[in-house]
Amino acid sequence: MKKLPVILMFILLGFVGCTPEPPLHLYDEAAVDFDMPVIDLSLEVYWDYEMTYDVKYEWEAEWYYGWDEIDTDIFGELGYTEPSVFNLRRYFTGETPYAPHTSVQNDVIYGTNFQGRYNWGFWDMLIWNDVKTLDGVQSLVFDETSSLDYVTAYTNQTMQQSRYQAPRYTRSFYSPEPLFTGYTQGVEIDPTLKNFEYDPERKVYVRRLNMVLEPVTYIYLTQVILHHNNGRVTSTDGSSNLSGMARSVVLNTGVAGSDAITVYYNTRMKKDCKKDEELVDIIGGRLMTFGICNLNANRVSRGVDIKDGKRHYMDCTMQFNNGMDSTFVFDVTDQVRKLYKGGVITVELDMDTVPIPQRSGGSGFNAVVKDTEDGGTYEFDM
Repeated sequence: MKKLPVILMFILLGFVGCTPEPPLHLYDEAAVDFDMPVIDLSLEVYWDYEMTYDVKYEWEAEWYYGWDEIDTDIFGELGYTEPSVFNLRRYFTGETPYAPHTSVQNDVIYGTNFQGRYNWGFWDMLIWNDVKTLDGVQSLVFDETSSLDYVTAYTNQTMQQSRYQAPRYTRSFYSPEPLFTGYTQGVEIDPTLKNFEYDPERKVYVRRLNMVLEPVTYIYLTQVILHHNNGRVTSTDGSSNLSGMARSVVLNTGVAGSDAITVYYNTRMKKDCKKDEELVDIIGGRLMTFGICNLNANRVSRGVDIKDGKRHYMDCTMQFNNGMDSTFVFDVTDQVRKLYKGGVITVELDMDTVPIPQRSGGSGFNAVVKDTEDGGTYEFDM
């Protein structure tokens, strides 16, 4: 996905002519208008890891699960969608740029244009998109009370049990919705119109400020490919988890929080999918996360060490043809760390090597190290 370019066009209304008149200095504030162009979103561009790994990442060639109308109806769009409503926070710092924030003005932008009044002096501005969901229920929570200098987004715990961050977090957390944010500091609105240019068509003075809206929630597409299934696994209960991801993100910096959590998301099973020349069954899903702890994935470049010792486990529960179910757990740390800003996470199972569980509740195969009912141990090479 492209970084989201936002051109803020400031227009001082009511001032005409090519030269500022002396009465201009008598005003304490001015009306300012800014425009944002249409946002172009593309996973192909955003998941371009070529600068990091010297090879082009062709995620569509790895994604065998696909995305049909049923997936869209249940889970939403596969990639990012263009926001149309934005939240704006304006912080006036007086004559001192980059000063701590002492007050804030809250505004909502509908479409791509906003007009407000600005005191002469320096301003910091924070923008993020308004959240829209399929069912109208929002998982994202925004904390604006802890400090005026930053806004933090996070999600809350579900009722689903989590084995990975216990005992601190005994339950998994909801996936956040798509979130884009941009922050700029030290924007000067000067009564002398310094750094402004004159637009003769509209007869106004204009200052263009470059701001970038970037995603701070990252899409992972997961798929468990079942080879030689032959009806052994008949379905999935639709629940999955990915562990070791950040619980929150600071909108001003884009840096994810330090608390690691397990993120809950939904999955669906498709039968007779084509992988190369073979028909396979696939359990696939899509989840959104705040990414890896203590990291702004948009700022990662070649040679940056993002290993912090945390492991990432993915699980899903499968229903077998004898009526039993089992939760499969996979260590996907290497894949998540390589795809630090999202991508396709793939696990492949040869079902000829997987014993059918004889009792329900997680007694079956474990892709990390499996303890079966008879005490034997199975290892699966990822």
